[in-house]
Amino acid sequence: MQVQGKVAIVTGGASGLGRATAEALVAGGARVAIFDLSDDLGQTLAGQLGSAAIYQHVNVTSEAEVKAAIAATLQALGAIHFCINCAGIGSAAKTVSKGEPHTLEQFQRIVGVNLIGTFNVLRLAAVAMTKNAPEGASGERGVVINTASIAAWDGQMGQAAYAASKAGVVGLSLPVARDLARDGIRCNCIAPGLFETPMMRGLPDKIREGIQLQIEYPKRFGLAEEYAKLALAIIDNPYLNGESIRLDAASRLPPR
Repeated sequence: MQVQGKVAIVTGGASGLGRATAEALVAGGARVAIFDLSDDLGQTLAGQLGSAAIYQHVNVTSEAEVKAAIAATLQALGAIHFCINCAGIGSAAKTVSKGEPHTLEQFQRIVGVNLIGTFNVLRLAAVAMTKNAPEGASGERGVVINTASIAAWDGQMGQAAYAASKAGVVGLSLPVARDLARDGIRCNCIAPGLFETPMMRGLPDKIREGIQLQIEYPKRFGLAEEYAKLALAIIDNPYLNGESIRLDAASRLPPR
């Protein structure tokens, strides 16, 4: 689909991968609804993007909040064509540590935000997309892009919850693509590797250097803008559907 003149939801859009994607969409002529919990960052970004963006305070795990934010988006921007799910959280806890089990609460929280939150938003956004007029030779009505992680395949020690949640996002994306095919809505998944994010920048230099050794080429952390470029390429290519794409500079994570 063409980005120009379209409307996108970007969850986790106030910072990191989501922010870069929101900015790229607006630069391409789209309007964007930023869904996030960071009010200061979200409102600031929406202000910087001007009339092309709105901010909505949204907990992606809440059906009521997502429904309300989608209704507000439709009222303010008129439609929803793209849903890019970047909202996510991480954790580090071993299955058993010092004789104590991984807490069930922590596991449920990670899976709740990363997997259930992703499905919660895309299912409700897809309803709005079905109302769009079909576009182009293939009759497209919308595009969903989910965000997993290379941890879905290469989960490290202490990443049981995170890796399980991201593997779930990978597993979710193909059946969603099949479910929505008759409505002209595509669903793909991006699995980023080691990216230059606020969390990564906060690590000590020694740890960052060790992590960077796992990257093949280019031998550096990925940039949020590179995620955004792939997201826009997915939107642009009508034959790309049901796919999970590693964006990782040939990184393969070791056990620890």
